[in-house]
Formats: sequence, structure tokens, C-alpha cells
Amino acid sequence: MVIGAAVVLFIASFLDYFDYGSNSLDAPNSWDSLGNAIGVYMVGVIGAALIVLSRSQPQPRKVAGLDLAQFGVAATVFTAWSLFWTIIDLGQIDAGAGLILGLIASLALAGGAVASPLLPALKAPLAGAPKPQAVQPPYGGQPGQGYGYPGAQQPSYGGQPQGQAPAFGGQPQPGQPDPQQAQAPAQQAAPAGDFTPFWFAVPVARPLYGEDGSPSPIAELAPGTWYLAVEQRGPVLIAQTQDGRRGVLQDTTGIQRG
Repeated sequence: MVIGAAVVLFIASFLDYFDYGSNSLDAPNSWDSLGNAIGVYMVGVIGAALIVLSRSQPQPRKVAGLDLAQFGVAATVFTAWSLFWTIIDLGQIDAGAGLILGLIASLALAGGAVASPLLPALKAPLAGAPKPQAVQPPYGGQPGQGYGYPGAQQPSYGGQPQGQAPAFGGQPQPGQPDPQQAQAPAQQAAPAGDFTPFWFAVPVARPLYGEDGSPSPIAELAPGTWYLAVEQRGPVLIAQTQDGRRGVLQDTTGIQRG
């Protein structure tokens, strides 16, 4: 929708800006005044390009704390606003095909740009959902090692790995199973309902919200990095970043478990 409206807006910039009736050959287009062509029409086209560029990337690019799509939405709204008041304030002069078509295209462009982040049907990425990136083990560790990493022995409160009986001098205590025969994963030994921390990675950038319920994110989880899930509360996870911050990950769809 945004791309189509931008193409129509670009074509409209070459059509008659005013309508002089029988003297239509003398009617100017927007390019006879660079203030109209570049300052109005092309602002909308550039805004559409910024929106398309932002939606084509797995992680939005930010400038001055705002992503490119927000700049693009502002540009399309400016173009629609300018053309609307231009056609209202023509007075005795009739609007040409370029001005009328440009207004229609700019309204469709601004409507699509504003509605894209609000309507689920318009949120689909242009290039398809990005695949989870190949990530490196957290904190410089090796695969299959580290606290919470699947396949590693988890520490218990007694200081011994779960699934292995304590031994003195290499011999198991009386009544304890042989360590070589106790290789069941910690997850199977734990009672149902217990949560075992695990490492995970996100397929796309996702916000991490504070545990106090604040609407503002405290961090952003980026693809290509392992994070530690320390608790589960219903459908959400309590995640811990590498710098020790804890927060709520509300969107857990498509996460890659380590």
C-alpha cells in the first residue's frame, strides 16, 4: 500500500499542478517550483522509502533514538497535510490533475504509514520473518557448559551436581547409587512444575520490561546473543542480561533454546 501510493505520488508530481482550462498547455507541474516538487511531493516519496527500508530489516535502524519508520510516517503526514491545505486555499484557480492525484496518493500513503504499526494485518515483514541467527555460547563458554545450559550438570543446594551422588575418596557412600549409573538429566529428576534456568536467544530484537510493570523497556534483547531465563511466570519469562539486569520478556515466540 505504501509503495503503490508513493509511485502514484511521484507520477502526480509531473502532471498539471493547476488547471487553466483551454490553456492547459501553459499549466505548470510541481517541478516548475522546486519548493512544491522537492519540499512536498518528494518528502512523501522519501518518507515511503524510509518506511520500506525499516520494514525490510530484521532490526530497525535508529537515528537520534527514533527508528527510520517513525521519520517516514512524519514525512508522509507532512505531505498529505501540505497538499490538503494547498487545494483548499486555491481560490479562483482550479486544481490540476497533479494536485488532485497527489492529494489522493498522499492521503493513502499517510493512512498506510500510520496504520502499519497498529493493524496486525499490516505488520508482516516485507522479506518474511528472519531466521534465528547462529549465536555463540554466552560469556565466552563452550557449548554444553555453564549454569543453566542444557546438557550441563546443574548445581544442587548440597554443592554436588544433581543426578550424581556425593563421594568420598572416589567411592559412593552406602545406600547411594553409583555415579556412573546416575546420569538422568536434572530436568527429569526435578518435580513437575519446578523451573530449570536455561539459555535462549531471540530471533529478532525484543524489548525487556521491568519486573515492576513499568511500560518502558529497560533493555533490548538482540539476536545473536545468549540470555539466561531464570524464572517463568505464566506465558512470560524472567530473563537476565549479561550485565546482570533482570526483566520480563513478554514475547517468547520463536526463541531458540540453547
